[in-house]
Amino acid sequence: MMDYQEHTDKDVRLTILKALASENDKRLNETIITHILKNFGHTRSREYVRTQIRKLADLGAVGVTEVGSVLVAQLKQPGLDHVERRTFLEGVLQPSLDS
Repeated sequence: MMDYQEHTDKDVRLTILKALASENDKRLNETIITHILKNFGHTRSREYVRTQIRKLADLGAVGVTEVGSVLVAQLKQPGLDHVERRTFLEGVLQPSLDS
């Protein structure tokens, strides 16, 4: 059984992937991602958001560039495939059928 924190982390990762997928260039910086997460009820620290971006990078779902002191995440094909339900990434909540 999944505990609350694990479920929250998986939901946050899915929210990040969906936000990236909705951008024309498939990129967002950590500050914008933090604001998007807050809109979805996930008010978290900068370090937490950075950790989740890095986890997605470890999964091959995003690429990460550091610009000064800010992380920029860019969606990669495995992340897009997850959002579009073609394949699924371990550690990321599966998107619903109606999303």
